[in-house]
Amino acid sequence: MFWSNMTKVEGGLYVDGIDTNRIGLKDLRSKLSIIPQEPMLFSASLRDNLDPFHEFTDDVLWSALQDVELNKAFVSLDQSVDQSGSNLSAGQRQLLCLARAIVKRNKVLVLDEATANVNPATDALIQKTIRINFKDCTVLTIAHRLNTIMDSDRVLVMNFGETVEFDHPHILLQKNNGYFTKMVQQTGNNMAEHLRKIPEEAYNNEKPLPTTDNRTVKNGVNKKVD
Repeated sequence: MFWSNMTKVEGGLYVDGIDTNRIGLKDLRSKLSIIPQEPMLFSASLRDNLDPFHEFTDDVLWSALQDVELNKAFVSLDQSVDQSGSNLSAGQRQLLCLARAIVKRNKVLVLDEATANVNPATDALIQKTIRINFKDCTVLTIAHRLNTIMDSDRVLVMNFGETVEFDHPHILLQKNNGYFTKMVQQTGNNMAEHLRKIPEEAYNNEKPLPTTDNRTVKNGVNKKVD
């Protein structure tokens, strides 16, 4: 399970001003929403999959379904969802997991190859929905589709488990022989040109976050830890 063996980390990691080393694993997990590559759904009602502990109203659940354009795919919150969502399409399963994250409204969202198995149209819908609903949150994206991370505040490039680059994607692309630059170049000239424009526009329109390995996440904004 996520963070099951990582409750102690080097340096300081804060969520909403709380030191994650000082809270229990259950409380820590409750602060995070995670959308993995393989959607986690279970045999139960639509309501139970969206809100397992019945903490939210029907209006909140339907609003989340509308945000991911699934409100017309279901006629009732009591409608059945099979184990692993086997009665839904791959795209619907992932969108349902995204709707669950929208319902929860946690300040930290982790996307682990969340769009790897969906078609481009669903991928685009997921990206748009995340940028609207989680614009004030910290979003950590693990991805192989470069278009999903090009407007990130920071990109961490790893090679054989080691960090080799970490900065704003526009800054990384100024390195002609950099790892990230080579990854973008491998997409082809036309796609590379398109990908380069995304971080350049984001970089020019918004002041980048300061480079630091120690950060706190408070109200969805990364800040330097003194």
